[in-house]
Amino acid sequence: MKTRKDPRHKTRVEAVKLLFEKSFGTQKEAAKGSLTQKVLAKKRAIDAKIKKYAPAWPIEQIAPVDLAVLRLAIYELLYKEPKEPYKVIIDEAVEIAKEYGSGASGSFVNGVLGTIMKSNGRLQ
Repeated sequence: MKTRKDPRHKTRVEAVKLLFEKSFGTQKEAAKGSLTQKVLAKKRAIDAKIKKYAPAWPIEQIAPVDLAVLRLAIYELLYKEPKEPYKVIIDEAVEIAKEYGSGASGSFVNGVLGTIMKSNGRLQ
């Protein structure tokens, strides 16, 4: 696991915080070209993946923190170039979910992301 001082970890945490704020309709703008802005640009496609791979949980019922973590992680797994190893992305997402979400957040995030990776043939 990366340390809290790792720049990539800090960037991910800040992106999750901004995505969380956006879920409440805040008008705060993400910096142009930022990770948050890139995630928001793919929000419809990402949300479609969440609906497909977590069908028991309508997006409106997913905790905002968990949703923010999932959106960021799915963006990194499927759309970001260059990609980091999927295990790193999932581990970071789970750790952030555990830190900022509920007791079940880590398991939920891990399950959804694992299902997405299996469906894309990346997990054997």
